[in-house]
Amino acid sequence: MDFDSALRALPHGPEFRFVNALASLEPGKSATGTYRLRGDEAFLNGHFPGQPLMPAVLMVEAIAQVAGVAAQSDTVIPPLADLRLTAIRSVKVFGAAFPGDELQIEAEVQGRMGGLIQATGRVRVGDKVLAEGQVTLSGGAASA
Repeated sequence: MDFDSALRALPHGPEFRFVNALASLEPGKSATGTYRLRGDEAFLNGHFPGQPLMPAVLMVEAIAQVAGVAAQSDTVIPPLADLRLTAIRSVKVFGAAFPGDELQIEAEVQGRMGGLIQATGRVRVGDKVLAEGQVTLSGGAASA
């Protein structure tokens, strides 16, 4: 699966996609994506006026999206239908992302059981880790 196809496999519309490009992909195992915080995103209007920063929960969503790309690109296990973020654990936020920042989002699939995918990930700007934690994704069997 090429990078563009992997990104198109995300169930999100472009307005809620927090991955612009993939820097690396090991199908079924891990991926690294990037997201440029442009500054014109609608969520920045109220978070916070005059001092916009990306909500931490959206950094967690970015981890989940990159984890989804890694998991859904597995060459042995078919993609899950209706993949969703189901749970978050042990999330820590160490810093903020500001307009103009390019986020590097890393995710590693830790395990799978049926329709559940466990992954860990982190968001960085340069060498600084902004957020890290564990996400659980879930989905059903894809229709044939």
